Amino acid sequence: MAEADLENADAELGENQPADESLEVNTQNPISKELAAIRQRRTQVNGRRFPSATEDFILLAGIGYAIFFFLGLFAMSTGIFGQSTALDHKASDTILDIGGQCMDTSDQSWILIFPDNDKASIQVTGYNFGEDSSPTAIQVLNWSALGEVELSDEEEGLSQSIPINDWDQGEYVFIVKISLYNSTEERENGTVSEYLAKEVKLEIEREKNTLSFLPFVDDEVKTEATIEDDSARSCWGVTDLGNWGWGLMGAELGGGRETAMLTGGAAGVPAWWMAFISLSLSVISLFLAYPVMYKVYHQDTDDMLGRNHIEVLLREILTLSEKRLHINIDWDLFKSEIRDLSIDIMIPYHNTEDTLSNQNEIRSEVLREILDEFALFRVFKPVQLTVRSIGENQAIDFETGVGIGSGMLQTEDEEELVVNDYTSFFKDLHLLSQIEDEVRESIRLFFSENDELLLQMATVTSEDSNIFVRVAYKPTQRLAFFRFKQTNDEVVKELKTRIMDDNPDLTDTHKLEVKGNNMSSTLADRSGAGRVETHASAKSEDSRVAAVAKQDGFGGMVLQTKLFGDILSTVEYTANEKRDMINKYGFWGLIVFVWIPFMASGVLVGAMLGLLSRMKFMRVLWATFLGGAAASLTWAYTAEGIITVMHKYKLEAVIPIAIIAFVLMAVLHMRSTKNRRLAELFEDTLLDSFHDEVQDKYGQRQDQP
Repeated sequence: MAEADLENADAELGENQPADESLEVNTQNPISKELAAIRQRRTQVNGRRFPSATEDFILLAGIGYAIFFFLGLFAMSTGIFGQSTALDHKASDTILDIGGQCMDTSDQSWILIFPDNDKASIQVTGYNFGEDSSPTAIQVLNWSALGEVELSDEEEGLSQSIPINDWDQGEYVFIVKISLYNSTEERENGTVSEYLAKEVKLEIEREKNTLSFLPFVDDEVKTEATIEDDSARSCWGVTDLGNWGWGLMGAELGGGRETAMLTGGAAGVPAWWMAFISLSLSVISLFLAYPVMYKVYHQDTDDMLGRNHIEVLLREILTLSEKRLHINIDWDLFKSEIRDLSIDIMIPYHNTEDTLSNQNEIRSEVLREILDEFALFRVFKPVQLTVRSIGENQAIDFETGVGIGSGMLQTEDEEELVVNDYTSFFKDLHLLSQIEDEVRESIRLFFSENDELLLQMATVTSEDSNIFVRVAYKPTQRLAFFRFKQTNDEVVKELKTRIMDDNPDLTDTHKLEVKGNNMSSTLADRSGAGRVETHASAKSEDSRVAAVAKQDGFGGMVLQTKLFGDILSTVEYTANEKRDMINKYGFWGLIVFVWIPFMASGVLVGAMLGLLSRMKFMRVLWATFLGGAAASLTWAYTAEGIITVMHKYKLEAVIPIAIIAFVLMAVLHMRSTKNRRLAELFEDTLLDSFHDEVQDKYGQRQDQP
C-alpha cells in the first residue's frame, strides 16, 4: 500500500478509536462501512442444516463411495468372495477390455507357460487337471520344441521348469501336452482320461543387457526367452484383483498415476481394473476433499476482502489493541504488506506507565486478535507479525514488575524528583503488601478447589495502581493433551474473575493483569491457535513464524493439522502458479491440466485451481472429474502397449528404473515445491527496511526475534 494511501487511511480511521471490545464503524470511511456490513453478515446465525447445499451431498456421496470401495476391496483381498474369475471374465467381454475376452479358468483345465529369464528357464504349469479323480490317477506333462533342432521331454506331474541355457538361438514352436490317466494300466494302454495341449511361439536369444553400461546392471551374456501367445489370457481371480488393488493404490499415492500403471502393466493386471482403481482413488479424494476445501475457502463476491479492506481492518484491530494493552504504536514506522502468500505486519510501539506486558506477550495478544478477526472474515493467508518495543522505556522488567506503573523514564532534560517525606511511601508499601497477600490467597483457593489443575508457580507483584499476576500450572488428567478441554485464555479468565470476586475493592483502586502458562501442551490450546509454520532464518538462529487463522468446523480442524496443512498449502501454491492458464482457458483448460501428466497436476490441484479462479462448484467438479477419468483411462490402456514395446526392444530393465524414477520425481517435486513456497513465504520484504528505519529514528538496531 502506498504511503499516501496509508496517510489517507489514518485520516479516515481517525486518531481515537473506542476502547470497546468490539470494533466500531467509522461512518466517514466507506471501506470501514463495508467491513461492518460483511461482519454483520458473517456473524448472523446460519440456520441452514446439513445437508442442504450441493457440496454437502457431494461430500456424503464421497463418504458413501469410500466406504463401499474399501469394504469391497477388503472382502476381495481376504478371500470372502472366493477365487472366482467371473468378474474378470465378464468385464473382458465388454468395451472395458480391448484385448478380447479372457479365458475363465475357474472350472476348466488350462496351461500356463511363461519365461523365467532370471533362472534361464521356461516354466510350465497345468491347472484343474484331475482334482476329483482317484488317488491312483497319473498326470503326465510332455513338451517339445520344434526348430532347427527338435527337443522334447516327458515327466509325471503338472509343473516343470525347463532349462534353456543349452538351447541354440532361434525360433521354436513350443508345444505342451498334459494327459491324465486313471491308472498305470491305462497309461500303458494309452487310454487317456483327460487331455489338453497348448502351442506358443518361442524365441531364444543370447546377448548382454541393453543397459549393461550402467554400473548397477550385470553385463554378463544371458540366455533369454520370449514367448508369443496368441491364445486368450487367463482370467484373474477375485482375490488376486483385490490384492493388486491395494498395491496399485499404494503405488499411485507414493509415485503418482504413472507409477501405478507401469507397475500393474508389467505384472499383467487387466487394464480395466487398473483404470477402476485409479478412477476410484480420484473420485474419493475429489468428493471428500473438494467440498471441504470449498466450504473453508469459498466466499461470496460481496464478502471477499481486497487489499484496501485488509489494510483498514488491520488499522482498526491494532487501534483497539493499542488502547487495551496500554501501548503507543508508532504509526510512522508501522508497516504492512499483503503478498500473494502472506500478510506481513511490522509494529513498533512504546511502553507507557500502564503497560503490563512484555514484548512477547504483546505480540501473542495482538496476533490472537488479528487471527480472530481474520477467521471471521475468512482470511486464511499466513500472518507474519513482528512486534518491537522501541524508545527509552523498552527496558522494563515485566518478569519481576520492576518499573511497571512507575511512570516514564526521565530524560536528561528533566529534573530528578526529590522525596522529602517518606511517610506516604511506607504507608503505600504496607497497603500493596496486604493486597498481594489477598491476591495470593485467592490464587491458592482457585487452584485448590479445581481438581483438574495443579499450580506450579505463582508470582504477584504490585506497584502504584497495578497488580501483576503470573501463574504456571499443569492439568492433572491423564492424556491431558486430548482430554483437557480448556484453553489457557479460559483458565486465565476464570482466575481473574475469582480474584476480582474475592477482592471487590480491588476494581476501584487497581488495574489487574493476569498471565497464565499451561506447562503441558494440550489440543485445546493448539487448535485455538490455528496452523503455524516456522522457518529458520538464514540471518539468525531464531525462527520466523507464520500463523494462520483458525478454520471452523471439522473440515477446518483437519486442514489445519500439520500433515494436511502442509499438503494443502503446497497444493494451493502449485495452483497459484498455474492460475493464469486456467483463467485464460477456463473449463476446458482445467480438464486438460488434470488430464496431461504434469507433475502434481491431479484432481486436488485442479480443484484448488478452480476455487482460485472463482469457477462454480459443479463446473470445477465436472472438469476435474473428467480430467482425472481421462488420465486414468489413458494410462491404464496404454501401459500394456508401453510394456510390450519395452519387451520388444529388450528394455525390461527400464521398467523398474522408470517406476523408481517416477517415485523420485514425485517426491522431489513435492519437496522442491514446498521449499520454494517456504522461501517465498519467509522472504524478507519489509523486515530489513523496518529495522533500518527504527535505527535511523532511535539510533539503535532492533534485532529480529
